[in-house]
Parts: sequence; structure tokens; C-alpha cells
Amino acid sequence: MSRFARVERNTKESSVLVELELDGTGVSTIETGVPFFDHMLAQLAKHGGFDLVVNTKGDLEVDAHHTVEDTSLALGQALNQALGDRAGLTRYGDALVPLDECLVRSAVDLSGRPYLVHEEPDMVELIGSFDTTLTRHIWESIVATSQITLHIAVLSGRNAHHVVEAQFKSVARSLRTAVSSDPRVVGIPSTKGTLTASQ
Repeated sequence: MSRFARVERNTKESSVLVELELDGTGVSTIETGVPFFDHMLAQLAKHGGFDLVVNTKGDLEVDAHHTVEDTSLALGQALNQALGDRAGLTRYGDALVPLDECLVRSAVDLSGRPYLVHEEPDMVELIGSFDTTLTRHIWESIVATSQITLHIAVLSGRNAHHVVEAQFKSVARSLRTAVSSDPRVVGIPSTKGTLTASQ
């Protein structure tokens, strides 16, 4: 059974299309108008094993904030839809990912409860046209609409590009594990019997 979702989000600030296939091969087609953000979403797809299409047209004449935020909200919504009722899944995933001098640890729980813990060092303000203060906001937005718990800790790192990229790679690997099926799990992997936000 395909775990696919298509989400369209349209506001006065942006127009977003996201297509997500959880059981993919890491192929992505991404165009947001923010090149570094495109690069990070490609990392998420490649290392998560997801097929991902993102097409965003935002008010970049203002800045990248709305474009990045709305894309992240739509991506989280697509993840939530693709997961369905979350039956038979591993549910938890964690990863420790190095990128040269940088080391990032992440852990995810497909809990149905949005919660983020995010620790990263101070960085230069811009990577290309990407405002590095948006990194945390990306995770906040994805967590809010995907209804997951996510912990990210940058354990070491100096280069801003590495610090951000290693986060995306680590989260991708954590999600790859969490969304995978576990043949030993019967039904919902929770004693409550549900992993949806409505319960």
C-alpha cells in the first residue's frame, strides 16, 4: 500500500505544492527560490529514502521567511497524511551523523504530539540567501503539522553549512527508521491504542 501524500497550501504570501512518497528511493525535485533550503530538503529526501516534490512560489521580495515557513508546514502536513494511522510502524528512530567537524544527534517519536527540543550553536547570519535563524523554525513548523516529537542536538561544529546540513541528514535517518514497518508490531505501537493528535 503506497504511503503517498499531496498537499497544496495557498496564502497571500506563498503558494506551495508538496508530494511525498515515504517508500521511495530518495529522488527529489525541489524548487523554492531559496537555493540552500532546496539543498537541505534534497538531503532530507535522499537520506530518508523518501521521494519528494516541492514547488513553492513565495514573496521572496520581502525575505525568505514565509517561503521557508509555509513549505515546512506543508511538508509536515504531508508527512502526517502519508503516515496514516501509524499502525505497524517502528515509531521511534534516532541517528548520530557526522559531517566533517560537525556531529549531530537526533531522535524522533511518531507520537501524535508535536514537541521540539532543538540545540545548535550561534552561527553566521546567512548561508547564501538563507537566514540561519530559520533552521529552528523549519523544525518547529514540520513538528507542528506532522504531529511528531523531535529532538536535535548539535554536539560539535563550526561551519554553518555543516551544522545545518548535518541536522537535516540526521533527522532524515531518524525518520527513515521511525516510519519503517516492524513485523513484530500488531496494530498501533502504543498502549493508548492511538498515535493521532485528536486522541
